[in-house]
Amino acid sequence: MTKQLIPIILAAVLLITPTATYAQEKISLVDSTAEIFFPSALVFKIKAESPNDITRIRLHYQVDRMNYANVISEAWPDFTPSPKVETKWTWDMRKVSLPAGATIRYWWTVEDKTGDKLVTSAKTIRFDDLRHSWQKLTVGQLNLFWYKGNQSFADELMAACQQALKRLSQDTGVHPETPINIYIYASSQDLRSAMIFPREWTGGVAFTQFNIIAIGVSTDQLDWGKRALAHELGHTVTHQITFSPYGAMLPTWLDEGLAMHAEGETDPYLKSMLKKAITQQKLISVRSLSSPFSAKPEQAYISYAQSQSLVEFLIQSYGKDKMLQLLNLLKEGNTCDEALTEVYGFDQDGLDKLWREYITGQTQSRSGFEYILAQETSQTRIVWEAVPAELIITRAFNALAHYPVILNPSAYVILKEPFTFCHSDPERSEGEESHIAQDELRDRRILVMASSAKNLTQSKAIPGDPSLSLRVTTEYNAAGEYGN
Repeated sequence: MTKQLIPIILAAVLLITPTATYAQEKISLVDSTAEIFFPSALVFKIKAESPNDITRIRLHYQVDRMNYANVISEAWPDFTPSPKVETKWTWDMRKVSLPAGATIRYWWTVEDKTGDKLVTSAKTIRFDDLRHSWQKLTVGQLNLFWYKGNQSFADELMAACQQALKRLSQDTGVHPETPINIYIYASSQDLRSAMIFPREWTGGVAFTQFNIIAIGVSTDQLDWGKRALAHELGHTVTHQITFSPYGAMLPTWLDEGLAMHAEGETDPYLKSMLKKAITQQKLISVRSLSSPFSAKPEQAYISYAQSQSLVEFLIQSYGKDKMLQLLNLLKEGNTCDEALTEVYGFDQDGLDKLWREYITGQTQSRSGFEYILAQETSQTRIVWEAVPAELIITRAFNALAHYPVILNPSAYVILKEPFTFCHSDPERSEGEESHIAQDELRDRRILVMASSAKNLTQSKAIPGDPSLSLRVTTEYNAAGEYGN
Protein backbone atom coordinates (compact mmCIF):
# COMPACT_ATOMS: atom_id res chain seq x y z
CA MET A 1 0.00 0.00 0.00
CA THR A 2 2.85 2.36 0.87
CA LYS A 3 4.59 1.71 -2.47
CA GLN A 4 1.48 2.79 -4.38
CA LEU A 5 1.11 6.09 -2.46
CA ILE A 6 4.60 7.38 -3.31
CA PRO A 7 4.02 7.77 -7.10
CA ILE A 8 0.70 9.47 -6.41
CA ILE A 9 2.34 12.07 -4.09
CA LEU A 10 5.15 12.70 -6.60
CA ALA A 11 2.61 13.22 -9.37
CA ALA A 12 0.79 15.78 -7.26
CA VAL A 13 4.01 17.71 -6.64
CA LEU A 14 4.85 17.74 -10.34
CA LEU A 15 1.41 19.11 -11.16
CA ILE A 16 1.62 21.90 -8.58
CA THR A 17 5.22 23.10 -9.19
CA PRO A 18 4.87 24.42 -12.80
CA THR A 19 1.82 26.40 -11.83
CA ALA A 20 3.82 28.27 -9.07
CA THR A 21 6.75 28.88 -11.41
CA TYR A 22 4.47 30.23 -14.10
CA ALA A 23 2.90 32.71 -11.66
CA GLN A 24 6.33 33.99 -10.59
CA GLU A 25 7.50 34.45 -14.18
CA LYS A 26 4.48 36.34 -15.47
CA ILE A 27 6.53 39.52 -15.21
CA SER A 28 9.97 39.22 -16.75
CA LEU A 29 12.97 41.53 -16.55
CA VAL A 30 14.36 42.30 -19.98
CA ASP A 31 17.18 44.64 -18.93
CA SER A 32 18.42 46.65 -15.95
CA THR A 33 21.36 49.04 -16.18
CA ALA A 34 22.87 52.13 -14.58
CA GLU A 35 24.73 54.77 -16.59
CA ILE A 36 27.19 57.28 -15.11
CA PHE A 37 27.29 60.90 -16.24
CA PHE A 38 30.03 62.05 -13.90
CA PRO A 39 29.79 64.18 -11.84
CA SER A 40 26.28 65.42 -12.56
CA ALA A 41 24.04 62.36 -12.74
CA LEU A 42 23.50 58.63 -12.38
CA VAL A 43 20.75 57.17 -14.58
CA PHE A 44 19.00 53.89 -13.70
CA LYS A 45 17.17 52.15 -16.58
CA ILE A 46 14.79 49.19 -16.73
CA LYS A 47 12.90 47.17 -19.36
CA ALA A 48 10.20 44.74 -18.24
CA GLU A 49 7.38 42.69 -19.80
CA SER A 50 4.19 41.07 -18.57
CA PRO A 51 1.07 39.48 -20.09
CA ASN A 52 -0.80 42.28 -18.30
CA ASP A 53 -0.26 45.98 -18.00
CA ILE A 54 2.63 46.85 -15.73
CA THR A 55 1.31 49.53 -13.39
CA ARG A 56 3.98 50.13 -10.72
CA ILE A 57 7.77 50.26 -10.83
CA ARG A 58 9.98 51.19 -7.89
CA LEU A 59 13.75 51.60 -7.74
CA HIS A 60 15.38 50.69 -4.44
CA TYR A 61 18.92 51.89 -3.82
CA GLN A 62 21.36 51.86 -0.94
CA VAL A 63 24.57 53.92 -0.72
CA ASP A 64 27.61 52.35 0.91
CA ARG A 65 28.43 54.78 3.69
CA MET A 66 28.90 54.75 7.46
CA ASN A 67 25.45 54.30 8.92
CA TYR A 68 24.02 52.43 11.87
CA ALA A 69 20.57 52.17 10.30
CA ASN A 70 19.79 50.10 7.23
CA VAL A 71 18.76 53.00 5.00
CA ILE A 72 17.10 52.06 1.71
CA SER A 73 15.87 54.84 -0.55
CA GLU A 74 13.14 54.52 -3.18
CA ALA A 75 12.39 56.30 -6.45
CA TRP A 76 9.32 56.08 -8.68
CA PRO A 77 10.07 56.59 -12.38
CA ASP A 78 7.40 57.91 -14.71
CA PHE A 79 5.92 55.61 -17.37
CA THR A 80 2.65 54.74 -19.12
CA PRO A 81 1.10 51.41 -18.01
CA SER A 82 1.62 48.79 -20.69
CA PRO A 83 2.55 45.09 -21.02
CA LYS A 84 5.98 46.27 -22.20
CA VAL A 85 7.59 49.05 -20.25
CA GLU A 86 10.90 50.87 -20.65
CA THR A 87 11.66 53.67 -18.20
CA LYS A 88 14.43 55.35 -16.24
CA TRP A 89 15.09 57.42 -13.14
CA THR A 90 17.82 60.06 -12.96
CA TRP A 91 19.71 60.83 -9.75
CA ASP A 92 20.43 64.54 -10.11
CA MET A 93 23.66 65.18 -8.19
CA ARG A 94 22.87 68.88 -7.98
CA LYS A 95 20.31 67.94 -5.32
CA VAL A 96 22.19 65.25 -3.42
CA SER A 97 25.71 64.56 -4.66
CA LEU A 98 28.02 61.59 -4.38
CA PRO A 99 31.83 61.65 -4.37
CA ALA A 100 33.89 59.83 -6.95
CA GLY A 101 34.14 56.17 -6.00
CA ALA A 102 30.91 55.97 -4.00
CA THR A 103 29.26 52.55 -4.26
CA ILE A 104 25.51 52.09 -4.80
CA ARG A 105 23.55 48.86 -4.52
CA TYR A 106 20.20 48.86 -6.36
CA TRP A 107 17.26 46.66 -7.41
CA TRP A 108 13.72 47.02 -8.80
CA THR A 109 10.18 46.00 -7.83
CA VAL A 110 7.77 45.65 -10.77
CA GLU A 111 3.99 45.02 -10.38
CA ASP A 112 1.19 44.55 -12.89
CA LYS A 113 -2.55 45.20 -12.64
CA THR A 114 -3.29 41.65 -11.45
CA GLY A 115 -1.06 42.14 -8.42
CA ASP A 116 1.78 39.96 -9.67
CA LYS A 117 5.15 41.23 -8.50
CA LEU A 118 8.76 40.81 -9.58
CA VAL A 119 11.70 41.80 -7.34
CA THR A 120 14.95 41.81 -9.32
CA SER A 121 18.32 40.71 -8.05
CA ALA A 122 20.51 43.45 -6.56
CA LYS A 123 23.30 45.01 -8.61
CA THR A 124 26.20 47.22 -7.55
CA ILE A 125 27.70 50.20 -9.36
CA ARG A 126 30.58 52.46 -8.39
CA PHE A 127 30.19 56.13 -9.24
CA ASP A 128 33.57 56.41 -10.93
CA ASP A 129 35.01 59.43 -12.69
CA LEU A 130 35.29 57.76 -16.07
CA ARG A 131 36.95 60.79 -17.65
CA HIS A 132 40.32 59.47 -16.49
CA SER A 133 42.20 56.18 -16.80
CA TRP A 134 42.93 55.36 -13.18
CA GLN A 135 45.80 53.29 -11.84
CA LYS A 136 45.59 51.69 -8.41
CA LEU A 137 48.04 51.12 -5.55
CA THR A 138 46.96 49.24 -2.42
CA VAL A 139 48.81 49.02 0.90
CA GLY A 140 46.94 47.70 3.93
CA GLN A 141 43.64 49.53 4.33
CA LEU A 142 44.50 52.23 1.78
CA ASN A 143 43.64 52.18 -1.92
CA LEU A 144 45.27 55.01 -3.87
CA PHE A 145 43.99 55.84 -7.37
CA TRP A 146 45.84 58.19 -9.73
CA TYR A 147 45.99 58.87 -13.46
CA LYS A 148 48.91 61.25 -13.96
CA GLY A 149 52.47 60.70 -12.76
CA ASN A 150 54.69 57.65 -12.63
CA GLN A 151 54.79 54.84 -10.09
CA SER A 152 57.28 56.63 -7.84
CA PHE A 153 54.83 59.56 -7.60
CA ALA A 154 52.17 57.23 -6.24
CA ASP A 155 54.69 55.43 -4.02
CA GLU A 156 55.75 58.68 -2.35
CA LEU A 157 52.17 59.71 -1.69
CA MET A 158 51.40 56.27 -0.26
CA ALA A 159 54.51 56.45 1.93
CA ALA A 160 53.31 59.81 3.30
CA CYS A 161 49.94 58.20 4.08
CA GLN A 162 51.60 55.34 5.90
CA GLN A 163 53.71 57.77 7.93
CA ALA A 164 50.59 59.72 8.87
CA LEU A 165 48.84 56.53 9.97
CA LYS A 166 51.86 55.49 12.00
CA ARG A 167 52.01 58.91 13.66
CA LEU A 168 48.32 58.76 14.56
CA SER A 169 48.62 55.23 15.88
CA GLN A 170 51.68 55.97 18.00
CA ASP A 171 50.42 59.27 19.41
CA THR A 172 46.67 58.69 19.71
CA GLY A 173 46.06 54.97 19.33
CA VAL A 174 43.71 55.37 16.35
CA HIS A 175 43.96 53.41 13.12
CA PRO A 176 41.71 52.75 10.09
CA GLU A 177 38.85 50.37 10.83
CA THR A 178 37.69 49.99 7.23
CA PRO A 179 39.36 50.52 3.82
CA ILE A 180 39.86 54.10 2.63
CA ASN A 181 39.88 55.05 -1.06
CA ILE A 182 42.07 57.97 -2.11
CA TYR A 183 41.63 59.68 -5.50
CA ILE A 184 44.56 61.80 -6.66
CA TYR A 185 43.55 64.34 -9.29
CA ALA A 186 46.30 65.93 -11.37
CA SER A 187 45.42 69.46 -10.26
CA SER A 188 43.04 71.43 -8.09
CA GLN A 189 41.16 72.38 -11.24
CA ASP A 190 40.64 68.71 -12.12
CA LEU A 191 39.45 68.06 -8.59
CA ARG A 192 36.93 70.88 -8.65
CA SER A 193 35.61 69.67 -11.99
CA ALA A 194 34.76 66.41 -10.23
CA MET A 195 32.59 68.17 -7.64
CA ILE A 196 29.18 69.80 -7.64
CA PHE A 197 29.33 73.47 -6.65
CA PRO A 198 32.91 73.40 -5.32
CA ARG A 199 34.46 76.37 -3.58
CA GLU A 200 37.09 78.06 -5.72
CA TRP A 201 39.84 77.39 -3.17
CA THR A 202 39.13 73.66 -2.74
CA GLY A 203 42.32 71.62 -3.04
CA GLY A 204 41.33 68.48 -1.17
CA VAL A 205 38.37 67.04 0.66
CA ALA A 206 37.61 64.10 2.93
CA PHE A 207 34.19 62.52 2.44
CA THR A 208 34.41 60.92 5.84
CA GLN A 209 31.11 59.02 5.81
CA PHE A 210 32.10 57.40 2.52
CA ASN A 211 35.73 56.71 3.58
CA ILE A 212 36.82 58.54 0.46
CA ILE A 213 39.46 61.24 0.01
CA ALA A 214 39.81 63.33 -3.16
CA ILE A 215 42.70 65.72 -3.60
CA GLY A 216 44.40 67.61 -6.42
CA VAL A 217 48.16 67.04 -6.51
CA SER A 218 50.29 67.90 -9.53
CA THR A 219 53.58 66.12 -9.98
CA ASP A 220 55.48 69.33 -9.14
CA GLN A 221 53.55 69.85 -5.87
CA LEU A 222 54.46 66.60 -4.25
CA ASP A 223 55.55 68.05 -0.89
CA TRP A 224 52.30 69.99 -0.54
CA GLY A 225 50.38 66.91 -1.61
CA LYS A 226 51.94 64.77 1.09
CA ARG A 227 50.92 67.17 3.84
CA ALA A 228 47.43 67.73 2.44
CA LEU A 229 46.87 64.01 2.02
CA ALA A 230 48.04 63.30 5.57
CA HIS A 231 45.65 66.00 6.80
CA GLU A 232 42.59 64.55 5.06
CA LEU A 233 43.58 61.06 6.15
CA GLY A 234 43.67 62.32 9.73
CA HIS A 235 40.08 63.55 9.36
CA THR A 236 38.91 60.27 7.84
CA VAL A 237 40.47 57.99 10.45
CA THR A 238 39.29 60.18 13.33
CA HIS A 239 35.72 60.13 12.01
CA GLN A 240 35.85 56.35 11.63
CA ILE A 241 36.86 56.01 15.28
CA THR A 242 34.21 58.39 16.62
CA PHE A 243 31.28 57.51 14.35
CA SER A 244 28.33 56.34 16.42
CA PRO A 245 24.53 56.13 16.46
CA TYR A 246 24.54 58.90 19.05
CA GLY A 247 25.59 61.45 16.47
CA ALA A 248 28.89 62.29 18.14
CA MET A 249 29.96 65.82 17.29
CA LEU A 250 33.69 66.41 17.38
CA PRO A 251 34.68 69.92 18.42
CA THR A 252 36.38 71.56 15.46
CA TRP A 253 39.60 72.18 17.39
CA LEU A 254 39.95 68.44 18.08
CA ASP A 255 38.99 67.35 14.57
CA GLU A 256 41.33 69.82 12.87
CA GLY A 257 44.01 69.46 15.53
CA LEU A 258 44.29 65.71 14.97
CA ALA A 259 44.34 66.24 11.19
CA MET A 260 47.13 68.81 11.57
CA HIS A 261 49.00 66.45 13.88
CA ALA A 262 48.81 63.74 11.21
CA GLU A 263 50.76 66.08 8.91
CA GLY A 264 53.76 66.08 11.24
CA GLU A 265 55.84 69.15 12.06
CA THR A 266 53.84 72.36 12.28
CA ASP A 267 53.98 74.50 9.17
CA PRO A 268 56.46 77.39 9.74
CA TYR A 269 53.93 79.98 8.64
CA LEU A 270 51.36 78.70 11.11
CA LYS A 271 54.03 78.76 13.81
CA SER A 272 54.68 82.40 13.09
CA MET A 273 50.95 83.19 13.11
CA LEU A 274 50.55 81.51 16.49
CA LYS A 275 53.51 83.36 17.93
CA LYS A 276 52.12 86.63 16.60
CA ALA A 277 48.72 85.89 18.14
CA ILE A 278 50.34 85.23 21.50
CA THR A 279 52.37 88.43 21.34
CA GLN A 280 49.37 90.51 20.27
CA GLN A 281 47.03 88.71 22.69
CA LYS A 282 44.78 87.54 19.86
CA LEU A 283 44.44 83.91 20.89
CA ILE A 284 40.99 82.39 20.43
CA SER A 285 39.24 80.60 23.30
CA VAL A 286 39.01 76.82 23.08
CA ARG A 287 35.25 77.02 23.42
CA SER A 288 35.07 79.33 20.38
CA LEU A 289 37.27 76.89 18.45
CA SER A 290 34.63 74.20 18.97
CA SER A 291 32.57 75.88 16.26
CA PRO A 292 33.48 76.19 12.55
CA PHE A 293 36.50 78.41 11.97
CA SER A 294 36.30 81.95 10.70
CA ALA A 295 36.41 82.56 6.96
CA LYS A 296 38.83 85.44 7.51
CA PRO A 297 42.32 84.20 6.55
CA GLU A 298 44.21 85.49 9.59
CA GLN A 299 41.64 84.13 12.03
CA ALA A 300 41.54 80.81 10.18
CA TYR A 301 45.33 80.40 10.28
CA ILE A 302 45.40 81.12 14.00
CA SER A 303 42.56 78.64 14.52
CA TYR A 304 44.42 75.85 12.74
CA ALA A 305 47.68 76.63 14.54
CA GLN A 306 45.97 76.73 17.93
CA SER A 307 44.12 73.48 17.26
CA GLN A 308 47.31 71.61 16.47
CA SER A 309 49.01 73.08 19.52
CA LEU A 310 46.06 72.11 21.74
CA VAL A 311 46.08 68.50 20.55
CA GLU A 312 49.85 68.20 20.90
CA PHE A 313 49.66 69.73 24.38
CA LEU A 314 47.20 67.00 25.42
CA ILE A 315 49.27 64.23 23.83
CA GLN A 316 52.61 65.40 25.20
CA SER A 317 51.30 66.22 28.66
CA TYR A 318 48.94 63.29 29.25
CA GLY A 319 49.80 60.58 26.71
CA LYS A 320 48.05 58.74 23.89
CA ASP A 321 45.89 56.50 26.10
CA LYS A 322 43.95 59.48 27.41
CA MET A 323 43.51 60.86 23.90
CA LEU A 324 42.04 57.55 22.76
CA GLN A 325 39.83 57.48 25.85
CA LEU A 326 38.61 61.00 25.00
CA LEU A 327 37.67 59.92 21.47
CA ASN A 328 35.87 56.82 22.74
CA LEU A 329 33.83 58.88 25.20
CA LEU A 330 32.82 61.25 22.40
CA LYS A 331 31.79 58.21 20.36
CA GLU A 332 29.56 57.11 23.25
CA GLY A 333 27.65 60.38 23.00
CA ASN A 334 29.31 62.44 25.72
CA THR A 335 29.69 66.17 25.17
CA CYS A 336 33.19 67.54 24.78
CA ASP A 337 33.10 69.07 28.27
CA GLU A 338 31.88 65.81 29.80
CA ALA A 339 34.53 63.74 28.02
CA LEU A 340 37.36 66.15 28.87
CA THR A 341 36.34 66.28 32.53
CA GLU A 342 36.16 62.50 32.86
CA VAL A 343 39.51 61.91 31.16
CA TYR A 344 41.60 64.92 32.16
CA GLY A 345 39.73 66.49 35.06
CA PHE A 346 38.99 69.78 33.29
CA ASP A 347 36.52 71.06 30.71
CA GLN A 348 37.21 73.26 27.67
CA ASP A 349 37.61 76.38 29.81
CA GLY A 350 40.10 74.56 32.02
CA LEU A 351 41.95 73.32 28.95
CA ASP A 352 42.07 76.89 27.64
CA LYS A 353 43.69 78.12 30.85
CA LEU A 354 46.25 75.31 31.08
CA TRP A 355 47.17 75.52 27.42
CA ARG A 356 47.66 79.29 27.54
CA GLU A 357 50.02 78.90 30.48
CA TYR A 358 51.87 76.17 28.60
CA ILE A 359 52.17 77.95 25.26
CA THR A 360 52.97 81.35 26.78
CA GLY A 361 55.74 79.85 28.90
CA GLN A 362 57.06 77.94 25.91
CA THR A 363 57.14 81.08 23.79
CA GLN A 364 58.83 83.10 26.50
CA SER A 365 61.54 80.49 26.90
CA ARG A 366 62.12 80.48 23.15
CA SER A 367 62.35 84.23 22.88
CA GLY A 368 64.06 84.72 26.23
CA PHE A 369 67.49 84.68 24.74
CA GLU A 370 66.58 87.51 22.40
CA TYR A 371 65.42 89.72 25.08
CA ILE A 372 66.86 91.01 28.02
CA LEU A 373 69.81 92.99 28.98
CA ALA A 374 69.97 95.46 26.14
CA GLN A 375 67.76 97.71 28.17
CA GLU A 376 67.93 96.23 31.65
CA THR A 377 71.56 97.22 32.13
CA SER A 378 71.29 97.10 35.92
CA GLN A 379 70.22 93.46 35.80
CA THR A 380 72.41 91.34 38.04
CA ARG A 381 71.07 87.86 37.35
CA ILE A 382 70.10 85.92 34.24
CA VAL A 383 67.88 82.86 34.43
CA TRP A 384 67.49 80.69 31.32
CA GLU A 385 64.85 77.98 31.33
CA ALA A 386 63.70 75.43 28.75
CA VAL A 387 66.22 76.60 26.17
CA PRO A 388 65.21 75.44 22.65
CA ALA A 389 67.48 73.36 20.49
CA GLU A 390 69.05 75.84 18.10
CA LEU A 391 72.50 77.33 17.97
CA ILE A 392 71.98 81.09 17.78
CA ILE A 393 73.85 83.96 19.37
CA THR A 394 71.97 86.05 21.85
CA ARG A 395 70.74 89.28 20.32
CA ALA A 396 70.85 91.25 23.55
CA PHE A 397 72.72 90.92 26.81
CA ASN A 398 74.60 93.17 29.17
CA ALA A 399 78.32 93.87 29.08
CA LEU A 400 79.33 90.36 28.09
CA ALA A 401 82.32 91.63 26.14
CA HIS A 402 83.72 92.89 29.43
CA TYR A 403 82.50 90.27 31.90
CA PRO A 404 82.49 86.55 31.14
CA VAL A 405 79.28 84.67 31.88
CA ILE A 406 79.73 81.14 33.09
CA LEU A 407 76.82 78.77 32.41
CA ASN A 408 76.39 75.09 31.86
CA PRO A 409 79.29 74.06 29.56
CA SER A 410 76.88 72.98 26.85
CA ALA A 411 75.29 76.41 26.77
CA TYR A 412 78.04 78.41 25.16
CA VAL A 413 80.48 78.29 22.27
CA ILE A 414 83.90 79.77 21.71
CA LEU A 415 83.85 81.93 18.59
CA LYS A 416 86.55 81.07 16.11
CA GLU A 417 86.39 84.21 13.96
CA PRO A 418 86.28 87.96 14.67
CA PHE A 419 82.82 89.13 15.62
CA THR A 420 81.47 92.60 14.90
CA PHE A 421 79.33 94.35 17.50
CA CYS A 422 78.22 97.79 18.61
CA HIS A 423 78.06 99.07 22.16
CA SER A 424 77.42 102.25 24.06
CA ASP A 425 80.70 102.56 25.91
CA PRO A 426 80.98 106.34 26.50
CA GLU A 427 84.65 106.19 25.53
CA ARG A 428 83.63 105.33 21.98
CA SER A 429 81.48 107.15 19.49
CA GLU A 430 77.90 105.96 19.33
CA GLY A 431 77.47 103.16 16.83
CA GLU A 432 81.24 102.77 16.32
CA GLU A 433 82.06 99.27 15.23
CA SER A 434 84.73 97.27 16.98
CA HIS A 435 86.29 93.89 16.35
CA ILE A 436 86.94 91.41 19.09
CA ALA A 437 89.98 89.53 17.94
CA GLN A 438 90.16 85.78 18.13
CA ASP A 439 92.71 85.89 20.96
CA GLU A 440 90.45 88.10 23.03
CA LEU A 441 87.59 85.68 22.59
CA ARG A 442 89.35 82.66 24.00
CA ASP A 443 88.36 83.58 27.51
CA ARG A 444 85.18 85.42 26.68
CA ARG A 445 82.45 82.91 26.15
CA ILE A 446 79.56 84.43 24.25
CA LEU A 447 76.29 82.97 25.43
CA VAL A 448 74.32 81.01 22.83
CA MET A 449 71.47 78.60 22.66
CA ALA A 450 72.96 75.14 22.23
CA SER A 451 71.31 72.00 20.99
CA SER A 452 72.24 70.13 24.15
CA ALA A 453 71.15 72.95 26.45
CA LYS A 454 67.87 71.51 27.59
CA ASN A 455 65.87 72.85 30.52
CA LEU A 456 68.73 74.89 31.93
CA THR A 457 68.30 76.81 35.14
CA GLN A 458 71.61 78.62 35.58
CA SER A 459 72.34 81.97 37.20
CA LYS A 460 75.44 84.10 37.35
CA ALA A 461 75.94 87.50 38.91
CA ILE A 462 76.97 90.14 36.37
CA PRO A 463 78.24 93.51 37.51
CA GLY A 464 75.70 96.04 36.26
CA ASP A 465 77.18 98.97 34.43
CA PRO A 466 74.63 101.44 33.06
CA SER A 467 77.19 102.79 30.62
CA LEU A 468 77.54 99.49 28.80
CA SER A 469 74.89 97.90 26.62
CA LEU A 470 76.14 95.36 24.13
CA ARG A 471 73.95 94.77 21.05
CA VAL A 472 74.87 92.10 18.53
CA THR A 473 74.23 93.51 15.08
CA THR A 474 75.21 90.65 12.82
CA GLU A 475 73.82 87.17 12.41
CA TYR A 476 75.90 84.23 13.45
CA ASN A 477 78.93 84.61 11.22
CA ALA A 478 81.46 82.79 13.31
CA ALA A 479 82.16 79.10 13.47
CA GLY A 480 81.66 77.74 16.96
CA GLU A 481 82.35 74.70 19.03
CA TYR A 482 81.10 73.64 22.40
CA GLY A 483 83.48 74.52 25.19
CA ASN A 484 84.07 73.04 28.59
